[in-house]
Amino acid sequence: MATQAVPREAAPESEGPTRPQWRPRVPRIVAWVVRVAAVIAVLDVLDPAERPKPLLGPAMDALVDGTSFATAMCSAGAMLVLAGALQRRKRRAWNLMVVVVLAGAVAHLKAERWFVVAINLAVLGLLVWARKDFTARSERATRRAALRVFVVLGTVSFIAGLFLTARTAPGSPMSARLVETFFGLVGFTPDLEFPRTYASDVTEFALNSLGALTALLTLVALLRPARKAPALSAEDEERLRDLLARFGGRDSLGYFALRGDKTAIFSPSGKAAVVYRVIGSVTLASGDPLGDPEAWPQAIEAWLDEAYEYAWTPGVIGASEAAAIAYRRAGLDSLEMGDEAVLDLEEFSLEGRSMRGVRQAVNRVKRAGYTLDVRRQHELSTEDVVEVITTADALREEDVERGFSMALGRLGDSRDPDLLIARTRDGDGRLVAVLAFVPWGTDGLSLDLMRRAQGSENGTVEFVVTGVVDAVRGMGVTRISLNFAVFRSVFERGSRVGAGPVLRVWHKLLMIASKWWQIESLYRANVKYNPEWVPRFVCFRKAAELPRVVIAGAEAEAFIQRPRLRWLAP
Repeated sequence: MATQAVPREAAPESEGPTRPQWRPRVPRIVAWVVRVAAVIAVLDVLDPAERPKPLLGPAMDALVDGTSFATAMCSAGAMLVLAGALQRRKRRAWNLMVVVVLAGAVAHLKAERWFVVAINLAVLGLLVWARKDFTARSERATRRAALRVFVVLGTVSFIAGLFLTARTAPGSPMSARLVETFFGLVGFTPDLEFPRTYASDVTEFALNSLGALTALLTLVALLRPARKAPALSAEDEERLRDLLARFGGRDSLGYFALRGDKTAIFSPSGKAAVVYRVIGSVTLASGDPLGDPEAWPQAIEAWLDEAYEYAWTPGVIGASEAAAIAYRRAGLDSLEMGDEAVLDLEEFSLEGRSMRGVRQAVNRVKRAGYTLDVRRQHELSTEDVVEVITTADALREEDVERGFSMALGRLGDSRDPDLLIARTRDGDGRLVAVLAFVPWGTDGLSLDLMRRAQGSENGTVEFVVTGVVDAVRGMGVTRISLNFAVFRSVFERGSRVGAGPVLRVWHKLLMIASKWWQIESLYRANVKYNPEWVPRFVCFRKAAELPRVVIAGAEAEAFIQRPRLRWLAP
């Protein structure tokens, strides 16, 4: 459990440092009260004749007696949505819940159901008492998204209702159908001339369902986690480049912080920064904080404060051991997620029995007449850059560009003149492989992009990698970071004799997953070079949030894609 998370939640500035330690549990308690109310509401709908009105079902009781089953069920669903947002301390959810409870109290007061009125007022009192615990902000963009959902679905539902009433109540005039369709969508029973009784029931159910669905989806859009649009401004990028110039040699992933889909938050002194991206409800940082390690705690604290302000779940992928320690001191836990393959150019050699496979592959490609050209991007002509970009795009095997923590994703951009480009041509002069490396301090490189034509000679990648090693030794480069191997130790030890049952099962699961995500192939592609393995960690606040962080990381790296509707996006 986070050591700093409780004080952050327990002691906002308005309350002072002596706030009770149990106070952070209040939003969760309120949320569960609402969930119980929703369950009671559902039970009431299932058998309304035998059960009393729900003790805490204001969204349902506020409707008239003709409220349909579908509307009532969807209202209970809305309460569950509100409960989830209340648990995240959303101020907007608190405001909506107060309105809902007040509406329920008024409805029960009119029916002279004094006990239920008392229950609603008690819940209202609980909400008012706990109002200072619901401080999480919501982005204004979610309002626009909710408005779009309401307008689009409301219009579609209204038009569908008009078509429906034209079939079920053909004798009713258009003016009456317009009015009654509207009232049907908001929960009333349509007062039209129906030729058959079942037609009235079908129309009521359909209109109430469409209206309830529109309201529920609008509420979902309104309460969605705030998504801060990634915006690395020119000023922030300049500040990050300054930090990289002074401290970029510490982390091989540092240069990837300059991706345009990330956002930077700096320490008060400006000497360090955490670079992150908001994915769903997770604020996901990658790699180490940039800048002076002495200022890392302040940058991490600023990032965690922003996460608390918006009720985001903080997570980190690809942190080094030093960064994992810093995050742990800030209240996060950590877990080793794999290893980064790093070549020490002073030690790297093709000699020896262990390198025989790589050596044979390189010699085979050389005999096939392949050539290699290694240059910085600013040394290439415009025609060369265009050819590299065109070839890299053509050789991409998937529609989605993968990468977040170890990919820059902007080949040919003039902002990155020191990008190292390795081009390989076959015996006919055709460009068959492109590798790109970003700077790692002043004496290192990190692999950014690797593309190879499917019909090229087997061993082309080995030819390029070893050729790059030979070429950059004269440039003062002493280390190269290659791909990241997720769960490397499992692949290394899982197939050995004597591996335990848990390790063998874990190994089999990873082998199955490798059919889709190339987990094993990345490990095999790296291990052949006998690299130094540098552990990388995933950091999270508590174990229950780890799956959410991992899923956000997989989405950021484009291993999984969440379906989206553009008009639903904030």
